[in-house]
Amino acid sequence: MTPRSTRRILSLGAVAAAGVALGAVLTGGLGVTPRSEAQRAPAPATTAAPAAAGLPCPDFAALAERIVPSVISVYTTDIISGREMRRFHRNLEPFEFFFGPNITPRDDTPRRRDGAGSGFFISADGLALTNNHVIEGADKIEVQLASDDRRLKATVVGRDPATDIALIKVDGGPFVPLPLGDSDTLRVGEWVMAVGNPLNMDHTVTVGVVSAKGRSLGLSEVTASFENFIQTDAAINLGNSGGPLVNLRGEVVGINTAINAAGQNMGFAVPIDIAKQILPQLQASGRVVRGYLGVYIQNVDEKTQKAFGLPSREGAFVQDVEKGGPADKAGLKAGDTIVAVNGEKITSTRQLISKVSSMPPQSKVKIDTLRDGKPKSFTVTLAERSSGSLSSAEDKKVASSPAGKLGLELADLTPRTRRSFELAPDVSGVVVTGVDPMSPAAEAGVRRGDLITEVNGREVASVADFTAAVKGLKSGEYVRMYLYRPQFNRGSYVIVEMP
Repeated sequence: MTPRSTRRILSLGAVAAAGVALGAVLTGGLGVTPRSEAQRAPAPATTAAPAAAGLPCPDFAALAERIVPSVISVYTTDIISGREMRRFHRNLEPFEFFFGPNITPRDDTPRRRDGAGSGFFISADGLALTNNHVIEGADKIEVQLASDDRRLKATVVGRDPATDIALIKVDGGPFVPLPLGDSDTLRVGEWVMAVGNPLNMDHTVTVGVVSAKGRSLGLSEVTASFENFIQTDAAINLGNSGGPLVNLRGEVVGINTAINAAGQNMGFAVPIDIAKQILPQLQASGRVVRGYLGVYIQNVDEKTQKAFGLPSREGAFVQDVEKGGPADKAGLKAGDTIVAVNGEKITSTRQLISKVSSMPPQSKVKIDTLRDGKPKSFTVTLAERSSGSLSSAEDKKVASSPAGKLGLELADLTPRTRRSFELAPDVSGVVVTGVDPMSPAAEAGVRRGDLITEVNGREVASVADFTAAVKGLKSGEYVRMYLYRPQFNRGSYVIVEMP
């Protein structure tokens, strides 16, 4: 998924979702829902539960008065073409499961697209947290407080697509920040309050409980490894994204992020502990750098435990090892079960990902495994994990590269990609991971997911091969690329003019 596609899909789903919400309000408001006949007859006498009488009732009104001044409505604007919108509507993207598809324009006229989300202050000088998908790709960001009608300008300080968290800076101040709580100690059934800007109804307050913890939703390849959502039945709708989920002490325990359009009272929030871990990096450099092990893992299930003779279902089972990656170089193999990192016990894949990602690249870590039922240890030098997105400095670097000039983002073919597209072992090339919708490559019909196998008569098996094949070409010269589309099992040539 390209960096702009997530917001694009979220925005496209907003109209459809808003229509559904409006219909529900109208149906209830007009009294169409039948009245219960049981209300006509007096209820039989029952003995009141003595425990219920002594339970204290939370003062939600007082809590809302404390929280609302620190919450902001976030408004974004960007300009895109109708062709660009239509292009991303052709195939269902992962976020459409949560927000639903929508109808897109049929012409190429540039259009202003307005978006809305939420956020909250974490410092008096204007630093605020929101979701990455709220501000990603925005040409202009403005925020509005509950206390007045002014819209204040805001700029992006840093963002992390992997956790869908962004840090912005609002002009003005001083502002009232919210304290950050401890999401790790949050309990299922605990009261929580969500505040935000759902469907442009700014500073709406909803209340519910924590329904579950540790939810993984599979929103996208970028976020999949880090998804650890808090589920709540506090009503969350489009526009709530980026707003705070707070406990009864007024502490932020989550950042509201996603909904399931097919369900009711099912909202999901990023735990605030994740935000606290990455905040220093976002503030210092604008992006998050993570350690990378290079293994494809799964939790140990009953079948795996029995088949590999494991003593328990704790650990992270290695399904595959990235060729040439840190784990491969250290000697780990498919079939190993990772049970400890630097002496710390590993009980699940999520714990392993969190542990390794918290370490900087080039860190040397001790990995304890079980291989064929016997303990075996390795020392691995971590690489840098790809964030799925580029910082502004990297954007400029890519734009000036040969592939960037053509509007292409490329990646080497990995074992995971081969499995995804069911590619034969003898198929080689570079994978198109992104295409600038206004680029020469897009005009020629190159799509995300295409495999480039040949450039100007030269076979390419890596990004380095591609760069070498087009390096030195001048503006106006043509690049002849042979594309293979795995989903159709068909190849074709495209001709792209170097800008």
